[in-house]
Amino acid sequence: MRGRLQFAGLVLLLFVLFAAAWGYFYKESQQAANDQVEFLIGVSQANLIEPWRVVMNREIIEEAAKHKNIRIIFTDAAQSSQKQIKDVEQLLQQGVDLLIISPNDSAELTPIVAEAYKHIPVIVLDRGVQGYDYTLYIGPDNRAIGREVGKYTAELLESKGGNVVEIQGPKGLPSVRDRSEGFWDILRQYPGIKVTDIIVADWQRDKAEDEMVKLLDRQSKVDVVFAHSDYMALGAYKAAAACGRNFEIIGVDGFTGAGGGLELVQAGVLQGTFTCDTGGKEAVQYAVDILNHERGIPKKVILRSKKITRGNVFDCLKPETGKEQQKSNRKICLGFSQLGAESDWRKANSKSIKEAARAADIELLFMEANQEQEKQIQAIRYFITQKVDVIAFSPVVENGWTEVLEEAKLSGIPVIILDRAIQPDDDSLYESFIGSDFREEGRRAARWLLENSRNGQPVTIVELAGTVGSAPAIDRQQGFAEIISAYSQYKIIYSAPGDFTQAEGKEVMQEALRIYGNGIQVVYAHNDDMALGAIQAIEEFGLRPGKDILIVSVDGTKAAFAAMLAGKLNCTVECTPLLGPQLMQAISGLMAGRKLPVRIIAAEGVFPQETAHREYPYRTY
Repeated sequence: MRGRLQFAGLVLLLFVLFAAAWGYFYKESQQAANDQVEFLIGVSQANLIEPWRVVMNREIIEEAAKHKNIRIIFTDAAQSSQKQIKDVEQLLQQGVDLLIISPNDSAELTPIVAEAYKHIPVIVLDRGVQGYDYTLYIGPDNRAIGREVGKYTAELLESKGGNVVEIQGPKGLPSVRDRSEGFWDILRQYPGIKVTDIIVADWQRDKAEDEMVKLLDRQSKVDVVFAHSDYMALGAYKAAAACGRNFEIIGVDGFTGAGGGLELVQAGVLQGTFTCDTGGKEAVQYAVDILNHERGIPKKVILRSKKITRGNVFDCLKPETGKEQQKSNRKICLGFSQLGAESDWRKANSKSIKEAARAADIELLFMEANQEQEKQIQAIRYFITQKVDVIAFSPVVENGWTEVLEEAKLSGIPVIILDRAIQPDDDSLYESFIGSDFREEGRRAARWLLENSRNGQPVTIVELAGTVGSAPAIDRQQGFAEIISAYSQYKIIYSAPGDFTQAEGKEVMQEALRIYGNGIQVVYAHNDDMALGAIQAIEEFGLRPGKDILIVSVDGTKAAFAAMLAGKLNCTVECTPLLGPQLMQAISGLMAGRKLPVRIIAAEGVFPQETAHREYPYRTY
């Protein structure tokens, strides 16, 4: 017995010594790991009951593990805006270097996000906040996802028509609203297709199943179900099985792994799904870039969505390998086709691209097209023959690019579109669009006008439009019209293209003055150059620009600021030409195997006349 006790005591002693040694070495290893930590990142999550948000956190953790110098702190607001406000306050008190936040409610979280932004960089995920007091927004284009679901639904039902049921997430969420509006935008074009019921299932599978069972008990014919998430789509499938019914089901999310949308499509549970990336991985990547003061950080990043059906699901299930980083010492070669040099803005854009390429040590083949689409197509084909690594171009018009972009795709050369979008917008033909939100620029111009002319009296407007068929002309016109359409006293009495040039802008304004004379109260110009031309025409007519006629334009050039200082221009909405750093950052990331978002939107502001004196010295174009 005594020997056994001695043996047990020896074992206990060895265990204590082992535990002490393990504790010492664990503590040392943890201390060594902490010694490597350079940046502390706080992540404020709206909730963790949505499977989509659980995936977002997992992606954040996995991407953060690749960077030994960062540490992540997570908080869960449990669907309470007040708790999320307190979470952010506590993260700031803990001294985080950067905040990543997915807001529970856009309006309620705006003040605390703006307050955090005064002290540290802030990345907003998924749900935007009001205003622009943040460093970067990353999220999907939910309206575009809804439109794509609508097109797919029409593809399934167009020949025979049918009944559709829509299963939504919680009421009031911007993502739910935008997906639904995009969906309806398309289905309104098909009178034979009718949305018979809308179910609100709050992202919950069981609730979707229960509500669908109730619906199927009273409705005999359902052809397609569109569920705003794959999780709710699975609930609809379970309801169909329980009721012995059969119909097509379309979801959104498209996650891999057990129970994910891809597996459900592969198993025949769903007819299709549309990917909706969480942005978790991208948030960490951009956070690292921001903390390391990299150049070319955008204001908004819009993530790509992909249609997944039974025809392509097996390809999508293959692991992504990405493009390997170049192993040789050879420089990255970029072929860039510029549409021309029609304005000061365009010249500044070209200069930014050339300077950024030199700074990034990227070889640049730069060709101008003198506003001719055929010359741009020839340039792109030349770049293909030269076997450049990347092709980028600013399209002179929206349409007519499919054939040459398909040629680039067949050649294995990725394409990036800069500044102006294309139609049809087939994002399988290009890696990313980098530029401005032209429609939002039009909205901003209109909002400024409303704030500075609202007196109840009729307001007559002359619109100087850009090049016919160009993306900025189309979108700036639509954005402006969208805002003023709610106010009957605002009326565009004359609109004509000025081709984005000062000379053409002057001619258009002269014609408008000849017809309407003193009856013109406002000029809205799609760019500053046309506004400067209009100023000349107004002065020659004997009126005072900026006083007798309010003038608001788009671009934010130095010449526009000079006109504001002279009291002749009232406001300019920024459309930055300095896109070179963003382009080079995107190219470097692409060559290193980084998946680019479908749209990268530059940071821009609105500058009324009273800010001109402060801002003028800092304008570089």
